[in-house]
Amino acid sequence: MPSAYVNVIRAQGQVLVAACDEGILGKTLTDGKIRFEVKSSFYKGNKMDVDRALELIDNCTIANLVGTEIVGKAVDAGLVHPQGILKICGVPHAQIVKL
Repeated sequence: MPSAYVNVIRAQGQVLVAACDEGILGKTLTDGKIRFEVKSSFYKGNKMDVDRALELIDNCTIANLVGTEIVGKAVDAGLVHPQGILKICGVPHAQIVKL
């Protein structure tokens, strides 16, 4: 079962879930002018299986997702539209904002 790091941040009535695949935490993705850091200070929360992470994502107001497993499962669950994914060095990144 794939694992992800999930950090839940509650502030000003919002619930932000930052989640990344286990294997990319701490990496920097560079693609042309884009430099994206998968920072431990932002993404490293509890390590859990991706299915449990999806439950938290489904109940948040904002999500920031990075990685093939977490983004792929979010697409499969209908939480992310495939056309809303940005790939950086082939690694999918998606954001969710629920209004």
